[in-house]
Amino acid sequence: MSPHELEILGFDNALFPVGDLAEAVAFYERVGFPVKVRIDEAGIALLAAGKETPGLLLRAEEGFGHRPPAWPAARLWLEVRDARAVADELRAAGIELLDAPFSTSTGHVVEFADPWGNVVGFTDYLKRPELARN
Repeated sequence: MSPHELEILGFDNALFPVGDLAEAVAFYERVGFPVKVRIDEAGIALLAAGKETPGLLLRAEEGFGHRPPAWPAARLWLEVRDARAVADELRAAGIELLDAPFSTSTGHVVEFADPWGNVVGFTDYLKRPELARN
């Protein structure tokens, strides 16, 4: 199959390795991710990311300890209404930001890393509202 024949239908889950499932779930709940499914014996938890079916899948990996995010690192950005307001909410919840919210061509982004170095960003489309989700 050539790349021109591949029909990508959309995103499935984003998978993040974590060292401790309970600690990771508690961290992401502080951020504001609700748990959709948690199966401790399998070492996985699926967190909701908006109203879409796919979500953020946390998978416990034995011996995977806390670490700072690598630079450059892969990032998962999720759309929010106002990234600067989310930054204030994250700080109030005790979540350390990687940097102050920064401007992009479509709006603003704020990023944080979980204890295992996985980076999540929240981005808005305040500069280009015609591109935003309804």
